[in-house]
Amino acid sequence: MSTTDRIDEGSAPQRSRAILAALILVAGVANINLAVANVALPDIGKDLDASSTQLNLIAVGYSLGLAASVLYFGALGDRHGRKRMLVFGMALSIPASLVAGFAPDVTVLFGARLVGGIAAGLAFPTTLAVITALWSGPKRTRAIAAWSAFGGAISALGPVMSGGLLEVFSWHSVFLVTLPLAVLALAAAWRLVPTDTGDEAAVVDNLGGVVSIVMVGALVLAINFAPDGDQRLQVYILGAIAVVAGAGFVWRQLHVRVPLFDLRIAARRTFWVAAVGGLIVFGTLMGAMFIGQQYMQNVLGYSTLAAGATILPSTAAMVVVAPRSARLVQSMGSRFTLLSGYAFIVAGMVFAMFAWDENAHFWHVAVVYVFVGIGVGLAGTPASQSLTGSVPVQRAGMASSMSDLQRDLGGAILQSTLGAVLTAGYAKQLHQSIEDSPQAGQVTQQTENALTKSFSSAEVLAERYPQYADEIISAARDAFVHGDKVAYGAAAGIVLLGALIVLVFYPDHEGEKRAMAEFAAKPDL
Repeated sequence: MSTTDRIDEGSAPQRSRAILAALILVAGVANINLAVANVALPDIGKDLDASSTQLNLIAVGYSLGLAASVLYFGALGDRHGRKRMLVFGMALSIPASLVAGFAPDVTVLFGARLVGGIAAGLAFPTTLAVITALWSGPKRTRAIAAWSAFGGAISALGPVMSGGLLEVFSWHSVFLVTLPLAVLALAAAWRLVPTDTGDEAAVVDNLGGVVSIVMVGALVLAINFAPDGDQRLQVYILGAIAVVAGAGFVWRQLHVRVPLFDLRIAARRTFWVAAVGGLIVFGTLMGAMFIGQQYMQNVLGYSTLAAGATILPSTAAMVVVAPRSARLVQSMGSRFTLLSGYAFIVAGMVFAMFAWDENAHFWHVAVVYVFVGIGVGLAGTPASQSLTGSVPVQRAGMASSMSDLQRDLGGAILQSTLGAVLTAGYAKQLHQSIEDSPQAGQVTQQTENALTKSFSSAEVLAERYPQYADEIISAARDAFVHGDKVAYGAAAGIVLLGALIVLVFYPDHEGEKRAMAEFAAKPDL
């Protein structure tokens, strides 16, 4: 084999399969924890008397902790060693899961989910950073494709495991399911991942890291509280904090000697467009799973296991499509592959908007998840590959952190946004149903507040007044379907906006190859 052939093929470390398996296992802990809460939300709502906003926070808490910390911790990994971050993250995830599993109320549960996300922020960005540092060329693309496919598949298996557990145990069990996997991942990271001491010359912008955490945290919380009229002041305060922190972060990164997030590199079209594109792709997946699990249990009456299992078509689609997306990137370019993925996701969202009602069959659900799975499988690889190819190896932590932010921040923002749209649509429709009812004058404000608080709260009210149970549940289901349709319509619009950005701003295949070659030859430009 000639030198040119070796360069074209790329390089991989010794025991590459074992190392990649360990990295996927570490990522699997984060991926499962991202999804396990969704199936349990109806049970959590009834047991803890949680409002829709509180359920949204429990669902998004893990993504929030991960998204807020991942950028800062990625830079710390570059400085102090990536293996060390893997081990610390897996070690912290164990007590976080234990606290969530035995949480007595909503506040403790949200806090445990938040800490679990921070633990994932230590470990998860490092997985892609290690791939970027140890693999190169087409071998790196294939490794990223495997990492993306198996990561997405493991995430999709989370609801199935949760659903099975909920058939036998209480909702607490879903937060304990990752404990054995976390112990195994900790051992695998310790034994298999090569030791690195980090770059002692690297300088970490600690102030910028703290500001980035405040910025992301305030933004996500503001979105979650937005539908709750009683939290309007908090929304304004959190929104103002997010804006000020965002402006401060940009100013800091433009003026600090060694920025945490190099805006010069981020300004490259192959970077920022891919970042926005991936944020929308992975965020749509998280939002679809979040809404879908509640819809299937609340409206279609699926058991927890059946509801969790409905995600399997999406899993199968991602596993089949993702490896082929790597070849499509090589032959047709990232823009074509991203747009192809977007087309399938939009098709899934539009189909859900029109077909998901009280009378939907399983095939209606399966079609949506297959379309979304194909779309994520196609778009996930180019979104991550474009980021890593745009960044010099010494800033691998920045690229991997941004790749993780695509999903985690995208998941936190879109899950919060779609959850807020669903909550507002549900409450508005149910309020209208009460006003139009002949018995409207008999419904007290306290009863109306209980009905509009959440679907779970409506179920509790129906159990308390069995003579009105059918009317209460019917009205709640109609309201949930209305909110569901509005949320999926909003999701389709967001994805179409993302597709327009990719179409207009991302370079074509030849332009992408020229840009990547220039970045590789002159990484400091």
